Amino acid sequence: MEKVIAIKERVLSANDRKAQELRGIYDTHNKFVINLMSSPGSGKTTLLESLSKFDDFKFCVIEGDLETNRDTDRLEKQGVLAKQITTGEACHLEANMVANILPSLMQDSRFSQSDFLFIENVGNLVCPASYDLGANVNVVLLSVPEGDDKVLKYPSMFLCADIVLVTKAEMKEYFGFKTEQVKSDLETLRHGVEIMEISKDSKESLKKLKEYFQTLALKGYRTDHIFK
Repeated sequence: MEKVIAIKERVLSANDRKAQELRGIYDTHNKFVINLMSSPGSGKTTLLESLSKFDDFKFCVIEGDLETNRDTDRLEKQGVLAKQITTGEACHLEANMVANILPSLMQDSRFSQSDFLFIENVGNLVCPASYDLGANVNVVLLSVPEGDDKVLKYPSMFLCADIVLVTKAEMKEYFGFKTEQVKSDLETLRHGVEIMEISKDSKESLKKLKEYFQTLALKGYRTDHIFK
């Protein structure tokens, strides 16, 4: 058991060093980086498709999935620069994976035109919570069909969050989803975490989120969360 813990600590330590290198690369290229984490099917790619409709919000994307390029293809159809990382059996992205894909992003002229870089992590409510990717802000999506009880069931994930997005909010009445329950549970874990309801059909909610990210970027925000 002690050997397993020691190996895990070495892996995470190496990841932390690479994440620190990534911060320098992001800053050099003037990219505000947003790490999107959630369970599969919560709406990460749909959110990015919706945000791509705003002319004043230019971004590129690193996509993480075990297999296929389907989400990358969806974004490219919207004119978004997106590159795929297929992890095989790995349930999360690691800093070295991001570092390895960055050069291919940088070769595209759309990279220099983008102010933001989204990293869409592998769909999982556990593993991504342990791996720092050097992002400025960590975003956790919780979709209404998943239920309002997930915050305390998966505390390590929600401890990462600088903001929690309640997605598919238009379905709340059908699932008896209580956003106040999510707020209360979040407050017991981490004081002051932002929470925002998002509906893909509500341009107002998407505009609010877009402006939230733009404000953070102007402030030079960087999360204080330490991944463990």
